[in-house]
Amino acid sequence: MKYPSPVRHAPSSGSPASSLSRRSFLAGLAAVPVLTALGCTPRATGSDTGLRPLPIPPLAPSTVDADGMRHFTLTAAPGTTEMLPGKQTPTWGFNGSVLGPTVRARRGEQVGFTIANRLPETTSVHWHGMHVPARFDGGPHQSIEPGGRWTPGWTIDQPGATLWYHPHPHGSTEKHAYRGLAGMFIVDDADTDAAGLPRDYGVDDIPLIVQDRRFTADGRLDESTSSDVGLLGDTVVTNGIAGTYLDIAAPRVRLRILNGSGGRIYNFGLADGGEFSMIAGDGGLLPRPVSLTRLVLSPGERAEIVVPVGSSPVRLRAFPIDAAHGGNSREAADFGFTDTFDVLELRPAGTRTGAPALPATLTTIARLHPAQAVARRRFDLQWYMINGERMDMNRIDHVSTVDTTEVWTVRNRDNWPHNFHVHDTQFQILDIDGQAPPPHLAGWKDTVYTPRGAKVRLIMKFSDYADPTLPYMYHCHLMLHEDKGMMGQFLVLCPGQRAAPKKMPAH
Repeated sequence: MKYPSPVRHAPSSGSPASSLSRRSFLAGLAAVPVLTALGCTPRATGSDTGLRPLPIPPLAPSTVDADGMRHFTLTAAPGTTEMLPGKQTPTWGFNGSVLGPTVRARRGEQVGFTIANRLPETTSVHWHGMHVPARFDGGPHQSIEPGGRWTPGWTIDQPGATLWYHPHPHGSTEKHAYRGLAGMFIVDDADTDAAGLPRDYGVDDIPLIVQDRRFTADGRLDESTSSDVGLLGDTVVTNGIAGTYLDIAAPRVRLRILNGSGGRIYNFGLADGGEFSMIAGDGGLLPRPVSLTRLVLSPGERAEIVVPVGSSPVRLRAFPIDAAHGGNSREAADFGFTDTFDVLELRPAGTRTGAPALPATLTTIARLHPAQAVARRRFDLQWYMINGERMDMNRIDHVSTVDTTEVWTVRNRDNWPHNFHVHDTQFQILDIDGQAPPPHLAGWKDTVYTPRGAKVRLIMKFSDYADPTLPYMYHCHLMLHEDKGMMGQFLVLCPGQRAAPKKMPAH
């Protein structure tokens, strides 16, 4: 395939005025390569007879020691995977050739990990969405050298939720995830036990890691050219392979969907236009099920949906991005917003019975109140920067006080799509462009999509853990953007505690 010539986009008419144009800014960043705009033509993923059974990531084995700590072992290593039928693709994975096992534990449990790096490069393992001490966060400060090991451990104290783990080495997160390093981390609690939802893992409770890839003619991953949002692929892989189906004997199925792509934003729906119920977001159960026909997830976001299974197959599909989420921009094709992909075919199996009604109430969420906020912060996203600065591992961008509430205002001042992820905490969305969030965004979140021009107010609390030396991160989770500098870091301190940040090698 011959790629188009490199293109830089000038700010749209809705972008804020600036004395520095995007063209001059990008041209002046010698460390940042010119980005090529790609229009993705989706690759066919097979006929009804050409689809393959959906792989289900195994549950990670664990042991419990005399002190009650549950121990897991993860090994990152190269392998090969038949992502495309009949072709072997070199990949990276945890405890296997691609992706990783699903880690599962309960609220209140102590968990410990032994993580070995058998890759030829330094990596890390970040617990995305997890409330965790800074020294075990797995961000760029907790690197694992080739041949090295890392042994984090903590007590899980947050609502039951679908979280995930992935690499976070500064400057190469996109590449490591693109090659296959990712896995789910499911937390169970009393509410998820009692909610009356499908919960037979791999049968009617299905992990669904959705990613996009581009391949060379011989089946290798094509990492040669990025778009403005990163390595956009023309093929969707679900749980590590392209073109999948799942036989469902139950009358309904719970899909735990993770957008594990580096830069692609998905607009999920059923091909027949049918409704499904969203029951949980990033940080756990919603107060009540929300009926939807479309669901937009940006990189790093998760959602749990329940789909009724009738007498005929139905496909989960990624539709073009609508105008409300930025699909009407003149660069829409360059961002992959005009693409359509089939993600998974759900096939009824066995005798069909009517699906039982979902419970009217799933959980109670205590709301945080802006009047209690002790700090209000602003984060402007533009041109690989936050608040006009690119990431510096030796700069602490702010200090928060443990166990206090803060309100953060995040604005996309770009004509590129962005999102915003905060480590260690789950936040609530106060408003989006001055309007209350829709019901499906009314739960706990750790990643929020910010289309061009959008302004989102978030409220959050950093509880329990203070560390004067090691920071947490906030960043755009379009992985190319964070790799190029759209990231910052902050310390959480006790009242009166003095910051003493760790000195990091120059990057």
